Amino acid sequence: MDPMNHSARILGSAALLVLARPALAATLQVGPGKTYAKPCAAFAAAAQNDTIAIDAAGNYDGDVCAIAPAGLTIRGVNGRAHIDAAGQNAQGKGIWVVQGAGITIENIEFSGATVVDHNGAGIRAEGNGLTIRNCYFHDNQEGILGGSGEVLIELSEFGHNGNCDDPSGCAHNMYLSNSVTKFTLRYSYTHSAFEGHLVKSRAQANYIISNRITGEDGTDSYEIDLPNAGTAYIIGNLIEQSSTTGNPTIVTYGEEGPSNAGQDLYVVNNTIVNDRSSGTFVNVDGRVTTPAVVKNNIFLGTGTAVSQAGATVANNFTGDPMLVNRAGYDYHLLAGSPCIGAGADPGLAGSFSLTPATQYIHPSNFGTRPVVGVIDIGAYEFEGGQDGGTPGTGGAAGTGGATATGGASSGSGGNSSSGGSSNGGSGNTSRGGASGTAGRGGTGGATSGAGGSGVPDVPTDGGAAEPAAADKGGCGCRAVGAAPRSPVGALAAVAVVMMIRKRRRAPPCGPRS
Repeated sequence: MDPMNHSARILGSAALLVLARPALAATLQVGPGKTYAKPCAAFAAAAQNDTIAIDAAGNYDGDVCAIAPAGLTIRGVNGRAHIDAAGQNAQGKGIWVVQGAGITIENIEFSGATVVDHNGAGIRAEGNGLTIRNCYFHDNQEGILGGSGEVLIELSEFGHNGNCDDPSGCAHNMYLSNSVTKFTLRYSYTHSAFEGHLVKSRAQANYIISNRITGEDGTDSYEIDLPNAGTAYIIGNLIEQSSTTGNPTIVTYGEEGPSNAGQDLYVVNNTIVNDRSSGTFVNVDGRVTTPAVVKNNIFLGTGTAVSQAGATVANNFTGDPMLVNRAGYDYHLLAGSPCIGAGADPGLAGSFSLTPATQYIHPSNFGTRPVVGVIDIGAYEFEGGQDGGTPGTGGAAGTGGATATGGASSGSGGNSSSGGSSNGGSGNTSRGGASGTAGRGGTGGATSGAGGSGVPDVPTDGGAAEPAAADKGGCGCRAVGAAPRSPVGALAAVAVVMMIRKRRRAPPCGPRS
């Protein structure tokens, strides 16, 4: 074969491959002195899979719009960027109407959303697949509303949203639609809603893991409402009903009819506190035929623990659990608590482990929960629990926490995890631990991402760990819709090397109520 013709064919093939690949995703900068003054202008100019970096120094009041491109990563940098509706709304729905599929939103604050239908949302979710990470929703009619496909909310706060001003139904801190196939809420803080619920989800499957869900000074109705049943895991949460609630039930399941395919409810290792004079901790509608599994929970306060007569109820505690500070919502166990070592292995639901692997750290964070001996009852393990680093903002790559040292009754937490050039996550203090465990630092954003704590992989329905993150910006979690990207320049360089060395080219690697 003519070497020149062979080389030409290699170069031609490489050029075709380069042309066939999509252009590299861009990072669009928003803020004072940046390319785009406001986020909505950047959204209009963005292409699929671009990153929008919003400088927290900017004023974005009234910048409301729909977001159409798929696969965007929208991230506040140099702090948490704040979008206040300031009396404006997009499409009569809220601040951002997220229409694109597989969008990730990190480190953004949403406030002031109001519309004539009384359900103005910080985010109106309409696209397939959405990740919300390290965000803050407050003083909206509705925090987040809608959703489709898989929705993940983690390391986020929802407070003082909600109302029941519309005769047709109420608005809530968060409200997920029945188009959501899997809703995961973890390591988050939802509290102090006005009349509506702290968590409402019609999703087909719900994973509510290691959160603080507390009524506090609000007038919320239910703390958790899963009105259409579905497969639901409520594991390792701090749940509190305030004395000012408008409804005596704390967790309710299937009360609008169990129309979702699953009717299996698992309430395991939660600390549930009723500060009202009476009530029901876990209400299961009579039309639900599958026995609920209710194990290893603390039920503190007056009321019926579980309404379903045939539920599988085991190793729950209803006396004084000896909490560190009930009035201050610190539900760690004191030394000598009768809940220490009094639980039982909660077992499996199919291949899904019901044993909590994490525990909530305030505010809006998590720590590992290694079981020391027999598991404790409630949301916290007295011995061996380890606090993680708090989410940082705007840093470069972060580094992990160092090893914690133990103590007879309380160990010291992991050292701080740095978030690069801006704020990293600092380790909090560990409670308990004869020997202590490693600090949970993590990887931060590559260039303008949020630094701070890495989020652990959690079991999926199949029991296996989730794959490693493709995009480690933010808190190190897999973003819905994210995919690895290959540089075009690298492919061209490989083609040149192959031509010179004459080597064979290898194949390329909702409703209102």
